[in-house]
Amino acid sequence: MARDSHAALVALNRFGFGARGGASGDLINAASDPRGFVKAELSRPSGVLLEAPGLQSTPQLGQAVFAYQDQVKQAREAAKAAAPAETSLPQAPADQKPALRRNLSLNAVATEIAGQMAEAKPADNAAKSETMQPNMAVPPAAKPAPQPLNVIQKTFRAEALARLQRATLVECGFTERLVVFWSNHFCISAAKGELARMWAGAFEREAIRPHVLGRFADMLRSVEQHPAMLFFLDNQQSLGPDSRAGQNRKRGLNENLAREIMELHTLGVGGGYTQEDVTSLARIITGWTFAGRQGQLGTPGSFVFNTNAHQPGPQVLLGKTYEATGLGQGEAALADIARHPSTATFIATKFVRHFVADDPPQALVARLRDVFVKTEGDLKAMAVALVDSDEAWKAPLTKMRSPYDFVVASGRLLARVPEDPGAYLNNLNLLGQPLWSPAGPNGFPDTSAAWAAPEGIKLRLDIAAQMGARLGNNIDPLDLLEFAAADAASVETRRTIERAESRQQALALLLMSPEMQRR
Repeated sequence: MARDSHAALVALNRFGFGARGGASGDLINAASDPRGFVKAELSRPSGVLLEAPGLQSTPQLGQAVFAYQDQVKQAREAAKAAAPAETSLPQAPADQKPALRRNLSLNAVATEIAGQMAEAKPADNAAKSETMQPNMAVPPAAKPAPQPLNVIQKTFRAEALARLQRATLVECGFTERLVVFWSNHFCISAAKGELARMWAGAFEREAIRPHVLGRFADMLRSVEQHPAMLFFLDNQQSLGPDSRAGQNRKRGLNENLAREIMELHTLGVGGGYTQEDVTSLARIITGWTFAGRQGQLGTPGSFVFNTNAHQPGPQVLLGKTYEATGLGQGEAALADIARHPSTATFIATKFVRHFVADDPPQALVARLRDVFVKTEGDLKAMAVALVDSDEAWKAPLTKMRSPYDFVVASGRLLARVPEDPGAYLNNLNLLGQPLWSPAGPNGFPDTSAAWAAPEGIKLRLDIAAQMGARLGNNIDPLDLLEFAAADAASVETRRTIERAESRQQALALLLMSPEMQRR
């Protein structure tokens, strides 16, 4: 039974988010057939999709942002017109950050609106509250006007809640872990601005989830054509130098998206491409943009191909010539990059590093690379090969859970289905992994060293202590240990919990145990 319990612990922690508390029986179910327990989710592709009341499409959300921005602009202009002459100050340009506008205005209405706009962005310091308000005095004479609804923050929280609830409720969580992996691989950042924050959840729902058990080439195309990615990496600003728009506006290429496609999304550093290839790909994907608020090119907020911005003529990429076929030129280039040998190696290495070990077993990397090549990027086949490998079950559980994994695993074990995302989002900010908001296009780090620093451990302990103080009176931590690990739990962990001075302390110690912190 001990060996079965250990395999069940591997099944739940390495491939999922850990066992659920209550009457779920996850550990018992996993112990009976660990590999089958993990692979069962892969047979339900529709279970990867995420639909919830109120979640809207990217174009709908884009139009909501444009309407909200118009409301804010109108309110600001009305406030400016109503401001007493002796207190009026020069207004900042509309394209400046909300914080700058707050510093330049003493009007109460503008202050309140700016506060809402600031709430739509992550806090500058990850340890700050997710929805910090500006600390400014309101002039007594001011009469605040009705404020426009902060649809951006409302949408972000709704998307976050849907994701957190799904991760908390699923039986194993393997497909949700796959979503997290691919969402981080093809990351955007909600910190980019209002559109990015509004689109972060929809990007994952539309570009990542439908392809997690499909083909890599399809996910790649879906990601690179999604308005959220185009906005995040500024491709809407990229104009072919010889295109009609490029000639008229005297502007040229923006290589951000092309560079990250090759360096971070497919071939990887050292994958055999040159700077000339980056520039060539940038030319190939000029015209890949999204329709703006006026809807001149299509439905506002939708992907469009702007012929007038596209660099004319054939292009040479990685030694192959791509004829001038408009949108098809870029799609053909992405399809070839998706099946490139360097892409197979890069993806297999990241995949094994995420699920097995910081130093990926090279034999397993080679096996998954071969599966990727032979199946033309079948991601379900690669996931099955991972679960079927002996290395994935024999490697010790030494990888540190990321902050997201930790807060979700804790909620699952405590059988707490989130009804409001606030506490989760604040904890993620505190721990340095704000939801959908990595510091750069390379995503959040995926090694233990990144999350095991002393300061990070201390913050986890603080959060665990808060959970213990709030919930410990009504929970027996030893019962929870049975749900989490049963006889796979170490003697040290069991003794530590038994010797705790109180239930609150015992619960905190359980949440900080290797059985909860390692995967």
